[in-house]
Amino acid sequence: MAAVAADDGLPTVREILSLDAVVAGVPEVLASDEALDAHVRWVHVSDSSGVARLLEGGELLLSTGSGWPAEPADLDAFIGGLVDAGLAGLVLELGVHYHYLPAVVERAARERGLALVVLHREVKFVVLTEAVHSRIISEQTAALRARDEVRERFTALSLRGSPADFIVQQLAQTLGSAVVLENLAHEVVAAEAPPADEAELLANWEARSRAEHRRHLAARQGGMPGGSSPAASASSPDEWLIVPVEARGTRWGHLIAMPGPAHPAGRTSVLEQGAIALALGRLADGEADEWTRIGRQRLVDGLVSGRFAGLDGAEARVRAFGLPLEGATLYGIVVTGASIAPGAADAAARALAGRAIDGAADAAGGPTGARIVLLSAPKALGDAQAAEFASALVGGDAGSLDRLVLSVGAPAGGLEGLLASVQEATDLARSARPRGVRGVLVRRAEDRPLMRLVTSLRDDHRLLRHSERMLAPLIEYDLARDGDLLTVLGAMLAHPGNRTAAAAASHLSRSVFYQRLALIGDLLGYDLDDGEVLTGLHLALLVRRSAAR
Repeated sequence: MAAVAADDGLPTVREILSLDAVVAGVPEVLASDEALDAHVRWVHVSDSSGVARLLEGGELLLSTGSGWPAEPADLDAFIGGLVDAGLAGLVLELGVHYHYLPAVVERAARERGLALVVLHREVKFVVLTEAVHSRIISEQTAALRARDEVRERFTALSLRGSPADFIVQQLAQTLGSAVVLENLAHEVVAAEAPPADEAELLANWEARSRAEHRRHLAARQGGMPGGSSPAASASSPDEWLIVPVEARGTRWGHLIAMPGPAHPAGRTSVLEQGAIALALGRLADGEADEWTRIGRQRLVDGLVSGRFAGLDGAEARVRAFGLPLEGATLYGIVVTGASIAPGAADAAARALAGRAIDGAADAAGGPTGARIVLLSAPKALGDAQAAEFASALVGGDAGSLDRLVLSVGAPAGGLEGLLASVQEATDLARSARPRGVRGVLVRRAEDRPLMRLVTSLRDDHRLLRHSERMLAPLIEYDLARDGDLLTVLGAMLAHPGNRTAAAAASHLSRSVFYQRLALIGDLLGYDLDDGEVLTGLHLALLVRRSAAR
């Protein structure tokens, strides 16, 4: 028995009943109306009681019933045989042999879920068959053309080396429904859905995905000989369509399409072409896990730049990517001074029984080469845990550890707090590493109360106006002459009472440094030895640096 896919472009029994050639026979559905959505791959005409052995599955049988068994028990077995053969529907013409439908036939069809239709007027079966076959051939031709177009599109994407998230985006647009790419641990690698649906789509993703996979596996094992597994699985248009992403005996994950409109090429065929493009990309990447890198970088970029429609959707996406938000202490961390490999943060976090997502700090306006880490830890990140985390980030490399700086935002208890923690960490990371300090340097937002105040009020127009009013002369001077007065001011404020250290931080001799300070005092008209003035300038400079993001 050949199973007929639900999205292969073939007409359903319901659609066939609307054809003029069928309507002329005054059709009446007598059993299993829900089975009218079965797809028909061909029409067979027979009155033989042994027709079941001639069927391959998916046929619509037209009959007058003249050769059917006479006994009720035999009629019941006859209908059972048709169902076992995979018949899509049975159409019986009344008036030639049967003037009314035998009750046993209607009961057997209803119990077995077979679409049963009677025609109250005589029709030419050859005309009806021709109409249906013409429809089938037309649909199949259109489906072949559509499949060629889809294959060309996704082949081009794979040849161009398009990233996984873009391929998922193209699949979602093509299918008109949400599409998710997950790895074998049921963590989301990439997802594309309307912003309004994102929270519902990704909520409790891992548990829902595992349950759906189990259901599909049970359906395949229970409904197919030997439990054979088709390339894609979905038993109804209202269920998830799941396609594995695999090549050369290696499976990396699954593509999942949510319910959506039919596609001329067949939704399964479209999803399979996307899976092929993704598999080719994985083969080209070799051992590098580009899926994880690209997916998490996109997540980090979207979060820190505010490119999300609502907090609920963003939280669902973060959880689906494998970062717990409940029952954990969350930190935004910016890593500078040494290079860390993408994904190293998660491995380091697991050593602390936590999880982490990391990405380049470009979207947050962080220092060049810096990486943002979103850390979910089971408890507070103390000094010992921070040192352990830092060592794991660089694999214990002593040279990298000597240069490593961890800028740690305040601990948070939700996504909104985590994003504020990231902002604090980014502001902290802009400060230069003090000269002569060796080993891992951990900066904490809690140790910088003024900076935390600025971070929390970064968009307040009054702070921005204060910063512009105090620093405008220096800004204009530096822009006009490519000067360094703001840098000198920052060094002086970072080393209050130690002008020698401030000069060294500015990479200037003490005499030149003092000349710059005198010029700053003249341009601003302030006494740089006044504590209140220094506090105001410090606040203004922090606001400017924070707003520059």
